[in-house]
Amino acid sequence: MNTNSTHVRRALISVSDKTDIVDLAHELHHLGVELLSTGGTASTIRDAKIPVTDVSEVTQFPEMMHGRVKTLHPLIHGGILGLRDEHAREAAANNVEWIDLVVCNLYPFAETIKKTDVTMDDVFENIDIGGPSMIRSAAKNVGWTTVLVDPADYARVLDELRERGSISFDVRKDLSAKAFRHTAHYDAIVAEHMNERLNIPFPEDLTFTAHKAYDLRYGENPHQEAAVYVDPHFKETSILKATIHQGKQLSYNNIGDADGALSMVKEFSEPACIVVKHANPCGAAVGTDISDVFQRAYAVDPMSAFGGIIAINRPCTVDIANEIIKVYAEIVIAPCFEPEALGVLAKKNNMRVLEVGAIVPRRPKHELKYVEGGILVQDVDTKRIEKDDLQFVTQAEPTQAQLSDMLFAWKVLKHVKSNGILLAKDSTTVGLGAGQVSRVDAVELAIKKSRFHFPSVNSAGQASEPQLTGCILASDAFFPFRDSIDRAAEVGIKAIIQPGGSMRDDEVIKACDEHGIAMVFTGARCFKH
Repeated sequence: MNTNSTHVRRALISVSDKTDIVDLAHELHHLGVELLSTGGTASTIRDAKIPVTDVSEVTQFPEMMHGRVKTLHPLIHGGILGLRDEHAREAAANNVEWIDLVVCNLYPFAETIKKTDVTMDDVFENIDIGGPSMIRSAAKNVGWTTVLVDPADYARVLDELRERGSISFDVRKDLSAKAFRHTAHYDAIVAEHMNERLNIPFPEDLTFTAHKAYDLRYGENPHQEAAVYVDPHFKETSILKATIHQGKQLSYNNIGDADGALSMVKEFSEPACIVVKHANPCGAAVGTDISDVFQRAYAVDPMSAFGGIIAINRPCTVDIANEIIKVYAEIVIAPCFEPEALGVLAKKNNMRVLEVGAIVPRRPKHELKYVEGGILVQDVDTKRIEKDDLQFVTQAEPTQAQLSDMLFAWKVLKHVKSNGILLAKDSTTVGLGAGQVSRVDAVELAIKKSRFHFPSVNSAGQASEPQLTGCILASDAFFPFRDSIDRAAEVGIKAIIQPGGSMRDDEVIKACDEHGIAMVFTGARCFKH
């Protein structure tokens, strides 16, 4: 492979994105480079009074079939692909002239499929064929040919040509790698869209792509490097699409936790507030007045909420903003903010303020988890449990208030790290046991956390066992033994929601009947690891 610098005497320009293309063509012409072009690009260059030769003049074959066939010709691809030190005699014998620089980007397929009324014909018409062929040809022949797919790189190549009259191998290598990423990204978008259109959720060969948005200072820990990539297909409300009104750049952990908070608040149509710390909800509430909802959610566990993330699904008003600045929060998320509310929040200039737009329920999609040697792919858990899905399995039946709290708690519990236990009362979480290796430990932790909501002291003024009268308990998986039921009864729990399905369901039901506890089965668990 030739690793020397190469001269540029002839360039082929054929672009869909015409950003800065006239300036590039003008500079190349000024540097003595002969320009070839096609279709609309040739017209744009010619309209700028820059000399340009149509590809059809070179091939002596007209552009045809609405431009589908124009560059797929030996006189073009031979000029791009030929090795100057091996194929010169063959090229001369076949009237092939070298093409030293290819400037090309592709049909706007990603933009086309974003349109709500796009047809199958539109989709196929915007699948580029000649462009990827030229780009890959030039990228392959990196020893001799330079390829440009991004207007951001035009200046780099022009600087090389002005300063040294040639393009170095290091620059050609960088641009070649970028070109292959460009075509791979394009092909992946096409493949993903076709899988979606044909309803193939788990194809034999998995392709997905994302575009680098920016580098992060570090990852989960300071010694880990990290970056943010965006999914060009994603159309829903997203933290990565949010308008950041104030505060420094989000960190790796900030983005993960904020995404979790947004996912949780998407569960609710009524006014809701979620407070998240280290990926778990330390407080959640729903109601009719968003200010009241925020205050109840934050008061659940103010110690854990310190430095956490607050997400609401209603506009942030001045009243809410005045309440928020009384506490320490890293991030505030809302669909929108009143201008006056932004002024209030600006008093805490280090707090990030994220406007995410309309918050709608989560839609079915896939989530990926990397493991050594491969990837696990599954549907996101968007399953909703309604009253009609519940199985009433005990002698006592829950009250309407308890049922309402159960269904509220289940929506939050879906986002709690397993093993997960959630206590709730009056549409507010009151205790959380998350990420425990034992379900009994999760119950104990939830009870301990409830002390913020149900402080209790004995006659001597010492802290004592809280009495959780009126609270419900939600478990993300079945109880394998009655021990958790007995413990719940000790603190006054009178209603439990759980999936059921244990070999010892009868033992657990019997324990509930002994304690006068109403228990329902969902028939579905909600593990989150």
